[in-house]
Amino acid sequence: MEIQDRIAAPSPAHGAAVNVGALRLAVGLAQGVFLYFLLDAAQAQRWPSTHPLLFTPLVLVGLFKPAVVVSSLGSLSRRQLQLWAATVAVTVAALGVYAVWRMGEPAAPPPQTDSALPWAPLAAVLVPWCFIAHALVMAGVADRRRIASYPSYFETAWKLIVQLAFSAGFVGALWLILLLGSQLFLLVQLSFLAELLHKPWFALPVTVTAWTCAMHVTDVRPAIVRGIRNLLLTLLSWILPVMTLLVGAFLLTLPFTGLAPLWATRHASAELLAAAGAFVVLINAAWQEGGMAVVEAPLAIRLSMRIASLLLVPVTAIAGYALALRVGAYGWTSDRVIAAACVLVAACYSLGYAGAALRDRGLTGIARVNIATALVVLATVLALLSPLADPVRLAVNSQVARLESGKVAVDQFDFAWLRFSGQRYGQAALARLDANASGAEAALLRSRIAEARALKNRFSRTEPATPVDVAANVRVWPKGAKLPDSFLHEKWQDQQRGPNYPVCLWQAGQACDAVMLDLTGDGKVEIMVVGEKPFSGGAVFGEDEQGHWRLLGNVPMELAGCSLHEALKAGHLQVLAPTLNDVEIAGQRIHFESARPPIMTCPPQPAGK
Repeated sequence: MEIQDRIAAPSPAHGAAVNVGALRLAVGLAQGVFLYFLLDAAQAQRWPSTHPLLFTPLVLVGLFKPAVVVSSLGSLSRRQLQLWAATVAVTVAALGVYAVWRMGEPAAPPPQTDSALPWAPLAAVLVPWCFIAHALVMAGVADRRRIASYPSYFETAWKLIVQLAFSAGFVGALWLILLLGSQLFLLVQLSFLAELLHKPWFALPVTVTAWTCAMHVTDVRPAIVRGIRNLLLTLLSWILPVMTLLVGAFLLTLPFTGLAPLWATRHASAELLAAAGAFVVLINAAWQEGGMAVVEAPLAIRLSMRIASLLLVPVTAIAGYALALRVGAYGWTSDRVIAAACVLVAACYSLGYAGAALRDRGLTGIARVNIATALVVLATVLALLSPLADPVRLAVNSQVARLESGKVAVDQFDFAWLRFSGQRYGQAALARLDANASGAEAALLRSRIAEARALKNRFSRTEPATPVDVAANVRVWPKGAKLPDSFLHEKWQDQQRGPNYPVCLWQAGQACDAVMLDLTGDGKVEIMVVGEKPFSGGAVFGEDEQGHWRLLGNVPMELAGCSLHEALKAGHLQVLAPTLNDVEIAGQRIHFESARPPIMTCPPQPAGK
């Protein structure tokens, strides 16, 4: 109880509490004004928004440094507060500079890139990083040790979680009341409040100041925070037996179903890692800070903690295996690098928890695992956000190596991805490939690079340097059927194309399967074209009155590269009436979209496909 009171709040005297509250409100108001200054500069396109290398770090510092100061006031000494706030500011600013730098030189990058606002995704990743680091620092200061006791970490972290949740709820409630008040004034034709709420110079300072006020109130009311935390953990702990039962049943089915259905989903790693994350949260909710919390827990929860700690190992192992298959078949991408980092963290938890479940009666090893893994998470996030393990850099190196080794043909390589998603590293790789092109495919390589450089955005397409032979790219089923001459001579490269547009119609060397059907019931033939490879597109085309073929609709993205192609080739398909017919109201045709469209599933394929 002594640790809880010391960690939950410093319990200052009334005068000290008033001073801390006043300082917090002042910091919150200053943060709101500073963020408004940055927003106004961005909207008006003036300094400092015109200098991304300065603007992005300022945004990140404006978001994180005041938040750290508000939470630390009353708990850290002036020197400790200055040192910790400066550390956070320097760290987020440095990461912001790197995020902008890797996008490329101002004159070099394309007009549109995948990271138009580099600070936005970076800020989202820095929130959990800053939370973990702040909890570690606050607990260490409270214990006056570099590595604090686990109860201190537990109290500090859960206090921050409850504070942040209720502060967000308070801000939301305040805005609901303000919006309700504005509507009341509108009833009497007074619009001043409604107009005021839409002014950034009012909205930002009010929002941040309200959040600061809520943080202060929850900080000086430790008993309320502790009671809410205990209730939340108790409720979560009773979900653990349900989760354990479901995951255990899932793992027991695998010897009978095999792993092929998992690989067919193409997102098995993500779902398994999500399950592992849920296990970690629920195990900690039940274990809390150990000791009496474990001894006094009901038998069902105690057994679930131990079984769940063991089940984490196969769940993480399967996720890692699924990721390894994808990497082995298709190389590294940014998403796969991030997934690998998640597998690393999950492995730390799973192996540590399993060891505690096998060795310790009270699972006391969980405390050491949580502390060590928290440090691993901090280091991993910093590595991902820096050149050390930048997912974009690693992905570019991997994909270019596959191209240079011949694992990917030049006519099948996505040079547009390299230019836009590869950012500075991709642009440098394009320049190097262009300069070092040699051999029989040098001309094709340079032409494909020139096409990518001519694009306005990732999904726009230019006239291909290599003429597209649609008849060679598209296989028609059943065998012996032929595409209409008008279809073969259509200028597909001139048509507007979206991300799911069949690649074989505008890019040489890409294979598709086509089936001719009457899908509209008008006696005319429509043509369904589906790509042979995953994500190579699919669509249905119909001929208009002028003899030109136009896009009628898209085929589900999952169908491209799916094993259902064999059934399609064999003619095992039939045209069905729509679930909902259209209606006409006063000459206007109304089309309904199904509220529950059927989910397309691809039959299991061999592992790694």
